[in-house]
Amino acid sequence: MRDKLLAEFLGTYFLVFACTGAIVIETITHALTSLGTALVAGLVVMALIYSFHHISGAHFNPAVTVSFWLLGLISAPSAFLYIASQILGALAASGTVLFLFGDVAHLGATLPVFSWHQTFWFEFLLTFWLMMVIFWSSVHEKAAKSFAGLAVGGMVALAALIGGPVSGASMNPARSLAPALLSGDLDSLWVYLAATTLGTVAATALFRKLNP
Repeated sequence: MRDKLLAEFLGTYFLVFACTGAIVIETITHALTSLGTALVAGLVVMALIYSFHHISGAHFNPAVTVSFWLLGLISAPSAFLYIASQILGALAASGTVLFLFGDVAHLGATLPVFSWHQTFWFEFLLTFWLMMVIFWSSVHEKAAKSFAGLAVGGMVALAALIGGPVSGASMNPARSLAPALLSGDLDSLWVYLAATTLGTVAATALFRKLNP
């Protein structure tokens, strides 16, 4: 279990550091563009899945861990430890961004661009979509699991391209929680925590119904 928790900590650290750091760097330099930040998100997820999947399953996201628990693929105590490691990794990443750049762009926090209703539904749908890709590419018994990293990384990049300009395309409670806590911008945090969780539950329920 120690190795699994370390993998989840490190994976979430690099995921959050890359995704939020890209936003901060784009704010400072205008060198990446929205396409660049979306590619960063997709590429880091793909790289981390291929690096750590054989150790911990490469969750790096409390939403993924919750879905695996609901499917009976991980025990409740293990799920709790996974989520704790993910949150600690995310907080360490945001702390690193704060140390390197200061409180620029709210440390890359996901913030609504339009109404909270639009943000909520975007995050719900994007998380639902992400989870379905994860289920069908890495959980289903007939999935070509060697391509899961490419499928999930591509999905994250696509979601970031579509949802980034609207909601920030979080799809990950830890990724939204850490920069919000360290930057002190908590007003809209509930939207990201609620929408991603509900999107996960809905996707899990559909997958179970289609694969009893």
